[in-house]
Amino acid sequence: MNQKTPGGPEIWIRGPVGAAAAPADISTASPQPFADNGITASAPPQEPSSFSWMSAHGGAGATTLATVFGGYDAGSRWPDPATGGPGRILLVARTHASGLQAVSHVLDMIRRDEQPPGTVLQAVVLVADAPGRLPPELAKRIKVIGSVVEIHRVPWVPAWRMGDLSGSAPRETSGLSKLLNSR
Repeated sequence: MNQKTPGGPEIWIRGPVGAAAAPADISTASPQPFADNGITASAPPQEPSSFSWMSAHGGAGATTLATVFGGYDAGSRWPDPATGGPGRILLVARTHASGLQAVSHVLDMIRRDEQPPGTVLQAVVLVADAPGRLPPELAKRIKVIGSVVEIHRVPWVPAWRMGDLSGSAPRETSGLSKLLNSR
């Protein structure tokens, strides 16, 4: 799995990264937009709809985040910019070990330039898998991922667990809100 690229060593750059492929369970079929979200392909880039929420694994929380923040819910599929899915990806995962492993898998595929044309990973959005602090091992893993790509954290929200998405977004997500409203 350790492949050398011709012309020199591989270099990782923190921030948005180019094309990436999905984990084995993520297909490249055209995603379906979130029902009744009113998102169209012609939305200006500064609106949240210029982003696609893509799950790194089942139960990551992409649909909840698309509902709360707006945007295109790609589910576990790569969005297709040619058919209206915004190509700017927010990869969503839980903060448990398998969620972080799924993020690493997607990042490795991006490193190999295997994503569909027109898609760019803007950031990873990590949703708390439980209330309270993370174990040190998971916090270290998040730090490693954060050295490669921008990370936004979403805290545990008890109301969301009960299906109440009507309240405002947690204040800890202000950085994510700024990203969503950026160009």
